[in-house]
Amino acid sequence: MRRHSALLLLALAAAAALPACSRLTFIKPNYSGGKYRELQTPPNIRDSAQVKQRISARERLGLAANRVRSGELDEAEREIRTALKEDPQSAEAFTLLAVVESKRGRSAQAGQHYQRAAELAPDRGAELNNYGAWLCANGRAEEALGWFDRAAAIPNYPERGAALANAGACAQQAGQSARAERDLRKALQSDPSNPVALAAMAELAYGKGEYFEARAFSERRLAAAPANPPSLLLASQIENKLGDRAAADRYVRRLKQEFPKAGTANAVETRRP
Repeated sequence: MRRHSALLLLALAAAAALPACSRLTFIKPNYSGGKYRELQTPPNIRDSAQVKQRISARERLGLAANRVRSGELDEAEREIRTALKEDPQSAEAFTLLAVVESKRGRSAQAGQHYQRAAELAPDRGAELNNYGAWLCANGRAEEALGWFDRAAAIPNYPERGAALANAGACAQQAGQSARAERDLRKALQSDPSNPVALAAMAELAYGKGEYFEARAFSERRLAAAPANPPSLLLASQIENKLGDRAAADRYVRRLKQEFPKAGTANAVETRRP
């Protein structure tokens, strides 16, 4: 058996035009090696061959991950397919294959691979969270919530806060405001700087007309992680509601300077009487 490796956060960038749920957190396995635990009894020859195959598959996934980072998607897929021949039950391989398809713009294929990874690893939060995030980002918010619940319920899951933040943001998209606030507050208890939870709480407060609370969450979001177009747009809208036109203008200028390709028409529109 092998020790399940540590998990790293993979924040996926989102354009301003995408729904809030597209700004969820995906989790990816660490493909940098991985070791197998010492077995209490000596392995037989067949077991040794299986272990060697799994180690080889993991090494190939490490190479594939590097290919993905450098944009060599076809080469990455070849490495992943070879790894799957050596270890057909590798949830990590299907997760990385989903990332490849996402980068190609083939969302449906990516979803199939995220689902397969979740099926192969029903007790691992990362795979459950990732499939839930894909469902939510593809208009299946209510269906996604169950997968986030399963991820968050896993004992000692290190990224429980991320799963709860995803659940809250997705519940917001599903129109379940009470559940959204509940899960988001739980997420912030676990991780007070979680940018997904902070952004969603700012949006919730803004929607309820609680502009000072929205400002507080918005400022915390901008301090917690690099700004993106939605966070700057919302900050500008909040300041307009509070009557601070100078602050609103500063956020609009940042939006134009840092993200020149992002539209600012909506931000300007909210400033009109």
